Amino acid sequence: MTQNSAVDVLISGAGAAGLTLAIELARRGVSFRLIEKFNDPFRGSRGKGIQPRTQEVFEDIGILNRIVALGGAYPRQREYRDDGSFSESDAVLHEEPTPAEPYHFPLMVPQFLTEGVMRERLLELGHRPDFGCELIGFEQDKEGVTARLKSQSGEEAIRVRWLVGADGGRCFVRHALDIGFPGKTLGVRAIVADVMLTGLDRDAWHRFGEGDMQRQIGLCPLAGTELFQIQGPIPLEGEIDLSAAGLTALVAERIGRDDIHVHSVSWASAFHMNARLADRYRLGRVFLAGDAAHTHPPTGGQGLNTSVQDAYNLGWKLAAVAGGAPDALLDSYEEERRPIAAAMLGLATSLLDALKRGDFRRGREVHQLDIGYPESSLALEKPERRSGLLAGDRAPDAPLTGAAGQPRRLFDLFKGAHWTLLGYEVGQVTVPPRPGLHIHRICQGGDVIDKGGHFREAYGLAPGDWMLVRPDGYVGAIVASAEAWALEDYLAHVGFEHDA
Repeated sequence: MTQNSAVDVLISGAGAAGLTLAIELARRGVSFRLIEKFNDPFRGSRGKGIQPRTQEVFEDIGILNRIVALGGAYPRQREYRDDGSFSESDAVLHEEPTPAEPYHFPLMVPQFLTEGVMRERLLELGHRPDFGCELIGFEQDKEGVTARLKSQSGEEAIRVRWLVGADGGRCFVRHALDIGFPGKTLGVRAIVADVMLTGLDRDAWHRFGEGDMQRQIGLCPLAGTELFQIQGPIPLEGEIDLSAAGLTALVAERIGRDDIHVHSVSWASAFHMNARLADRYRLGRVFLAGDAAHTHPPTGGQGLNTSVQDAYNLGWKLAAVAGGAPDALLDSYEEERRPIAAAMLGLATSLLDALKRGDFRRGREVHQLDIGYPESSLALEKPERRSGLLAGDRAPDAPLTGAAGQPRRLFDLFKGAHWTLLGYEVGQVTVPPRPGLHIHRICQGGDVIDKGGHFREAYGLAPGDWMLVRPDGYVGAIVASAEAWALEDYLAHVGFEHDA
């Protein structure tokens, strides 16, 4: 077995979570290796909903416009009655964007297209996944992790500072650590299949037998492709024919029509729906992310989004500790993300119950814009705030004007791997600059001006207040001018050295 030189992070699993983490580390200059035991990328559409909060994440990492160009909006759902008549409705809540929330409806993008764009972005940053390379064992000590890998070229050992298991619900890493994965099987088995078919137009999500778990079936045109996705419950036991002929027969049986023909199947799966949550997300120098840490029923389109946001949270923290921040910063990953997954499990399960009753509507609760970390150890307020925006909340967007007269968005100021310190109506900067911290004054005479009052409306700061925004777009600290000294202790805690 060959022994390879150390890198900082080994990521096992090159799905959405692993790719997000790799991009986050790459744009911060942290060394890593991204491995995937399968020889080829995932080619299915399982996670096809990109929620508004994830769209904000994708804007930050530089792929949102490409994602939007490949996908599209969800079609209206067309619910057929037994006599062949139908009614139409919106499957997802449509609201107009606001200055604070620029993205307000989910996108439909098949997972294989999303992950393809993420691999392109990773390649732009100088990295690519190592397909056909499997993690087969590891041991950790106080200084790092020794991992054993297997590929076509043989076995090798690699020494890393941290290992992240992003290898899905059957996670090798979680099993090896003997971390519990409690939860329940939800008593629903279903199929999902990406197919070429004829007999239906592409302007609607065709749904039959709503509210009847024996007959229910949906056929949805997949944006950005010529494919349809077939979804429907199936018996808990028994073989299911997922061939083109088998799916054609299933559709005919469910809907009582013989004019819909499946010609080919590009990907198909039969699965039992589960709701499970790992007992812990960190054990020493090993972490879990994405489906390795939580598994949801697909209702509500939460799984891929929660996985991306896990990695988005973990990435900047690993980079900070790799650069010298206290190791305790990494404890905040589980502290912040595990309660979010627990809430998502409850939401997805309740949406599944609604689906059983024939209610397929989705509202703001799935958009993930209201997710935050107000109870986090990284949330600081001096003095404590009783209302409005709180430390730990998502930092809203706002249109601003640069001192040179050009329009700026607050998200433009946040974009990148840095922290952002905003002084609202402050006279001078009292916090010294340092690498990785961008400082802006929002006031007349500052470098950006809140001409429309949108920043004031969204943030509710008092003149003289300082607000520190984390690299992942959440508010870290809000302090009054008299309490600005507290920012120095906070910045030291997250890895900043004083740079006079």
